[in-house]
Amino acid sequence: MKKIVIILLTIFCCIPGYSGKVRLKDIARFQTESTLPLIGYGLVVGLDGTGDSKSTRFTVQSLVNMMERMGVTVDPEQVKVKNVAAVIVTAELAPHMSVGTRIDATVSSTGDASSLQGGTLLYSPLADAMGAVYAVAQGPISIGGFNITSGMGDQIRNNYTLVGRVPGGVTIEKQIEGQVSPGTISLHLENPDFTTANRIAQVITDKFIYAGAIAIDEGNVQISLPEPKRQPGELVKFFAAVENLEIEPDVPARVVINEKTGTIVAGENVSIAAVMLAHGNLNIEIKSTPLVSQPEPFSQGRTVLTREADITVEPEVARILHIDQQANIGDLATALNQIGSTPRDIIAIFQALKAAGALRAELIIL
Repeated sequence: MKKIVIILLTIFCCIPGYSGKVRLKDIARFQTESTLPLIGYGLVVGLDGTGDSKSTRFTVQSLVNMMERMGVTVDPEQVKVKNVAAVIVTAELAPHMSVGTRIDATVSSTGDASSLQGGTLLYSPLADAMGAVYAVAQGPISIGGFNITSGMGDQIRNNYTLVGRVPGGVTIEKQIEGQVSPGTISLHLENPDFTTANRIAQVITDKFIYAGAIAIDEGNVQISLPEPKRQPGELVKFFAAVENLEIEPDVPARVVINEKTGTIVAGENVSIAAVMLAHGNLNIEIKSTPLVSQPEPFSQGRTVLTREADITVEPEVARILHIDQQANIGDLATALNQIGSTPRDIIAIFQALKAAGALRAELIIL
């Protein structure tokens, strides 16, 4: 029987000393902090026969082109690439990362290689969407797994072996600058919410009398600074102070169900209207009994195998549950556990409560 995981955010509010407040840096970011995605194409060498096949023409052509740039002329028809794989290299460049800083890269196979285990990424330029090169990547690949195949077709695989990381393999060659509008700074919420945005503007205004903060919409708070506070040193101090301010974000009432794993996550603001709930299962068991029909001796007949089906239907007695008005998700979970509900039972009950209008929350099914 699959076990269900119920995560109740309400339990943290019942822990003594827990205030529910978080730092602004954990739920919002300054808009100067947008990252720049980089992408490139490269070759991984040193594979143990797990690279692309000869039918992957772009791998062969890439290897031939690289060898020619190194002064070696080769015939493409004579090239075998079983130890080489073509990959797409991706990375993210954050603003203010200086030239020479090293970050990680992700490599993903584009051909028909079976594994990137033990490979080394060769020199690969990384560019933005406009084609401007900002970094280069090179280094050994870590995939955190293995893929072993025997000659008889048996295979043992641990984790996914066609995507890997190059730790510290990207060297930044060009720096991007964050953009700050003169006199104004925008703070962007990771999860937009009008109530949370208003609370952020209020706490900034109360803390810094020289700064004017206004929530312009549910996802952005605009901060105005006087001229003395716009200088680089003062601006960094202000950013650091704002990041460490604490507020209690408002969380919408929401229930998330993952039917594939039997997981239910519910927020503390979820409530249930007064409702009567009856739930029972209908168990249908089908047993198939083999029957063998033998012919008479010397009758030239054939032995015939048939099956006789025995169907049994056992309806389970309905378990009736009464839920009071404004019961919270913790009360519902306790009641469902008392009647021994299974994961599928609880998922079906939440869906029925939503259809009946008794579940006062958004229901999200993954």
